[in-house]
Amino acid sequence: MTEDPFVVHRSLLFTVAYEMLGSSADAEDVLQESWLRWADVDRAQVRDPRAYLVRTVTRQALNRLRTLSRSREEYVGEWLPEPLLTSPDVAEDIELAENVSIAMLTVLETLGPTERAVFVLREVFEVPYGEIAEAVGKSAAAVRQIARRAREHVAARRPRVPVSRSEQQAVVERFLAALRTGRLQDLLDVMAPDVVLIADGGGLAGAARAPIHGAALVASMLALPGRAVSAVWLNGAPAGRIEVDGRVAAVSLVVEDGKVTRIHAIANPRKLTRLDEPAELAR
Repeated sequence: MTEDPFVVHRSLLFTVAYEMLGSSADAEDVLQESWLRWADVDRAQVRDPRAYLVRTVTRQALNRLRTLSRSREEYVGEWLPEPLLTSPDVAEDIELAENVSIAMLTVLETLGPTERAVFVLREVFEVPYGEIAEAVGKSAAAVRQIARRAREHVAARRPRVPVSRSEQQAVVERFLAALRTGRLQDLLDVMAPDVVLIADGGGLAGAARAPIHGAALVASMLALPGRAVSAVWLNGAPAGRIEVDGRVAAVSLVVEDGKVTRIHAIANPRKLTRLDEPAELAR
């Protein structure tokens, strides 16, 4: 059983589906659907099982993404990706860590389904254009054009200046220390003046339903003592886990020039089910 190509490549297939959907629950559903299709395939006719499975998962994820678009339009408040607990080892693959980050997944959410699939397969997994064309039902020439537009779209919205792992970790540690104390000035010192807080409660947990702009407003909302704050690794980056009166939230930060410029806070309990066991991600 362990030699079955689906099992061998499962971490890769999960990562493809998660990158396309931003949800581990939906990614697992896609893998289940893909496994059922794989079980019915004549393996002798499959020359490249890895490529075949990636195409299958891509098609199923595209179908799921299209059906999810309406529900996400009706989502209560801001929609953010589901955070995954990861080991620090994921950060060793810098490109993978950047592409599975909460910040990047939030940017990918602004792409259309086909654009997102093309971008993920080409830019993250380096799948040849011909194979992507088969997966998304387009010509190779069309896929090249879609890839170019998607790259430009993402480049215009991703963090402007990449930071080193050590700088990211140092700033995150300062931010979490400020959260623990609840001191207003400590929070102001670690945040950029134009910081943005985006919270996702999904109507199931208390959270601002629109982004909060500016260090003064954000700090006043966060400067509350009595929180249990711990450092964790989420989506390949240092992040925070916060507990207040039994309620849990995950916090992911964007850091630029030594300051926190964007805070993603996920409090929707349905999105916090993967915070106890590290997810296996692979390219």
